[in-house]
Amino acid sequence: MKRDEKKKLIKKYAKHDGDTGSAAVQAAILTARINELTEHLKTHKKDNHSRMGLMKLVGKRRGHLQYLKNKDKEGYEELTKKLKIRS
Repeated sequence: MKRDEKKKLIKKYAKHDGDTGSAAVQAAILTARINELTEHLKTHKKDNHSRMGLMKLVGKRRGHLQYLKNKDKEGYEELTKKLKIRS
């Protein structure tokens, strides 16, 4: 992920100026990285090191989403719709 793409994600999901660490922002960044790795693994099926990294990212995102779900149920539902995860 390029630096400007990351900045766009931060700007889109931030709750206020300078917000780079909230659970929503971190989940959005992790989702972008997960999508990139998923595409990579479609063409490189035997790349098990990247697959392991993908599983770690999914676990981190899950933790951030669980936190958000416990603290702000409406924000969680809105974020999952925007990111198109969980049905």
